[in-house]
Amino acid sequence: MKKKVVGLGEVLWDLFPGRACLGGAPANFAYITTLMGDQGIVASRVGEDSRGLEALRRMEELGLDIDHVQTDREYPTGTVKVELDAKGQARFEIAHPVAWDSLEFTQDWRHLAEEVDAVCFGSLAQRSQKSHAAIRSFVAATSAGTVKIFDVNLRQSYYTAEVLSESMRLADIVKVNDEELPRIMSLSKLPHKDKDELSSAKRLIDAYGLKVVCITRGGDGSLLARAHDSSAHPGFKIRVADTVGSGDAFTAGLVHEYLHGASLDLMNEVANLVGAWVASEVGAMPTPKRGALEHSLAEIR
Repeated sequence: MKKKVVGLGEVLWDLFPGRACLGGAPANFAYITTLMGDQGIVASRVGEDSRGLEALRRMEELGLDIDHVQTDREYPTGTVKVELDAKGQARFEIAHPVAWDSLEFTQDWRHLAEEVDAVCFGSLAQRSQKSHAAIRSFVAATSAGTVKIFDVNLRQSYYTAEVLSESMRLADIVKVNDEELPRIMSLSKLPHKDKDELSSAKRLIDAYGLKVVCITRGGDGSLLARAHDSSAHPGFKIRVADTVGSGDAFTAGLVHEYLHGASLDLMNEVANLVGAWVASEVGAMPTPKRGALEHSLAEIR
């Protein structure tokens, strides 16, 4: 049975040298969610400009539910300049202010929040007070059974200790990468040792009442932790095209399996597999080979 899953926050265009790709963590997440077989819904805001119209057209073409994407007359559609190093790792320059800095918690969003099975939100879209309030209100309006995922995304200076702490308290699942983890622990005033990520994950679980903490390790896989068990995965060795969107794909794979009752090890396996596939392709929303995700994943294996 399909689950209704919302990617809440920024929609934007990733501007690479010579090309533009639709992106933003919530849209990337919702796209992979749809490929996994659930209903991926985007809750965001774009400008009433050519980039906004093209973003809506492109998302609809990709099979995403765009009925809850707001439009803005004052601010433009978001953009991010992306530079890739020799290993395909990305650096970002994020435009500000843009349409997704003015998210509004409308009646439409309230109704959506009340009926979804999961919502994934990050730290970047909370950089403005207005969008921070809208995201907080959306998450608070969900039902007790809705799975709430906080995907930490420490970009530039667009985060605060207060927003991070508040978001983790709202969440059931927190995903953070190994480079962000020491910063998160420091801002949370919790002890951390570089060689002991599992202990840090357990401290986050205890401090914020979390069900799962995920620590991604780039090409070296990931660690999933719950209160009384954990799962480590070495990752899949691939030829990296670019890493943009691979973390969002990982999150989508993880959430899909979580919603459908998978074991911790299976969640970890699938999440790494989907993340590796996106990293092996150009752009955050690649088209599956021969029209089916399983064909693409089989090649990664």
